[in-house]
Amino acid sequence: MKKLFAMLLVVAMVLALGACANSGTTDTAPASESETAPASESETTPASESETTPASESETTPASESETTPASESETTPAEDETPAVMTYAEYDAAELQSPVTVETYIQAKQSWWDNKATFYTQDKDGAYFLYEMPCTEEEYNALVPGTKIRVSGYKSEWSGEIEITDATYEILPDDTYIAEARDVTDLLGTDDLIKAQNQFVSFKGMTVEAYDESGAAFAYKNDADKTDDLYFKVSKDGNTYSFCVEFYLTGQDSDVYKAVEGLKVGDVIDMEGFLYWYEGANPHITSVTPAA
Repeated sequence: MKKLFAMLLVVAMVLALGACANSGTTDTAPASESETAPASESETTPASESETTPASESETTPASESETTPASESETTPAEDETPAVMTYAEYDAAELQSPVTVETYIQAKQSWWDNKATFYTQDKDGAYFLYEMPCTEEEYNALVPGTKIRVSGYKSEWSGEIEITDATYEILPDDTYIAEARDVTDLLGTDDLIKAQNQFVSFKGMTVEAYDESGAAFAYKNDADKTDDLYFKVSKDGNTYSFCVEFYLTGQDSDVYKAVEGLKVGDVIDMEGFLYWYEGANPHITSVTPAA
């Protein structure tokens, strides 16, 4: 009986030990899976994707597109497309000195070219414009023959009373041509209205040649030493005397007008044509001298 009791006691102890072993297995395996694998996935992979990739895209690409491309297009394209408004002669005449001006006009005479700059008399049907030292090549200068229409942009300037356009650029407009007829301004000599014809192609009728100086000569050379350069002479009308000029650069010593003035005698009555240049008052640049009609 005692042996049977002892055997039952041993069996009970073995069963108890088996239950304890099973209980230890379920306490450790789940803990290993929940504390390592999930933690690795949630703490590294998502963090890497959210902290690097989105930040790189939002901080670089959009900023580059919005800060450079639109600004470049909006700041340059409209400016390149802007075309200055063309003025009428009345608007040009009313413009302030040193202000920007744009006009459409026609070449009437070419005064000079050197160092890739040229000076022109130009005119439209309403008024005239003196273009001073407008940049152009010698080839372009030769192509700008009288009658050629051009659009000119520059600055309205003044020198000793002469109104001119300086720092100019131009383009040829091949749609039409125009040559002005000489405007008779004889009756405007000595009046305040004469300046309104400044730079226009004008004429003077029935003028009497006067002695230029005390020598009694009818004209004088600007450079008397070698008998070249500008020619100066005086003419009168209704008791008033005026000084005129043959501009050497406009009409040199081989021109008909230069030779005609060299042949003048005091008392000759002549008709003249030329451009109403201004230097401290009217200083016409004469291009034609003929006996009075």
